[in-house]
Amino acid sequence: MKGSVAFASLVAASVVSARTFTVTNSCGYTIWPAIFTDLNVGSAIPDQPTGWEAPAGSSVSFSVPDNWTAGRIWPRTQCDFSSNPGPNSCVTGGCNGGLECDPHTGTGVPPATVAEFTLSGGGTTDNYDVSLVDGFNVPITVTNTVGCDIPSCPTDLNPTCPSELSVADPSGKIAGCYSSCKANLDGNPANSPNCCSGDFDVPATCPSSGVAFYDASSRFISPIPFFKKACPNSYAYPYDESSGTALWYCDSSKNADFTITFC
Repeated sequence: MKGSVAFASLVAASVVSARTFTVTNSCGYTIWPAIFTDLNVGSAIPDQPTGWEAPAGSSVSFSVPDNWTAGRIWPRTQCDFSSNPGPNSCVTGGCNGGLECDPHTGTGVPPATVAEFTLSGGGTTDNYDVSLVDGFNVPITVTNTVGCDIPSCPTDLNPTCPSELSVADPSGKIAGCYSSCKANLDGNPANSPNCCSGDFDVPATCPSSGVAFYDASSRFISPIPFFKKACPNSYAYPYDESSGTALWYCDSSKNADFTITFC
């Protein structure tokens, strides 16, 4: 009898400690969402396959442990896993493993807009963001049920993506936009102000002013907003926390549920 009571208490505790995540595809086309957990950092994983097909207008909800650490969710576009499944099966965001991303190496191939999460970080705080560090492919907004801040990149950057950053699909339409780092504009990613690497590997030597296209694209007669200006509540380069609108926090005791919306 005591064992039954103890088991029931354990089940109740596990229910309380889980969050509900919902991934909604509000785009007018199919998305193949992907999930990756850095298992070198934490072992808690969501109760959901690491990849699935999401038709336009669909939503999927699943449980996520409230100590999920170094997790990411992102959209993959124009995928075909029928032959040679792997990172090149999608025009943007593909991963090792095919439809379901490999749990150890399936981080996703840039360009991709990424929602990142560490729940109960330090035991007290949910940390989350929408990252453009790997570039952009689909607009993302991350909402929650407890009134905490909302990171987002709601603007479609593909139509105005500079040619040196753009990725086209087989029809020639722009399907994604690399960050200046992932596009290797410096020619040396190991020592790059765009990547904050080498001589530029600390915030003092890697200010946002040295990152190409951080604020705007100047390929037009009048510069247009890009990355940070177009999506001010996103994480636009490796040291963007100094902007105050890159990394977001929520009291983990509120047990927030999160919704990741594409488009």
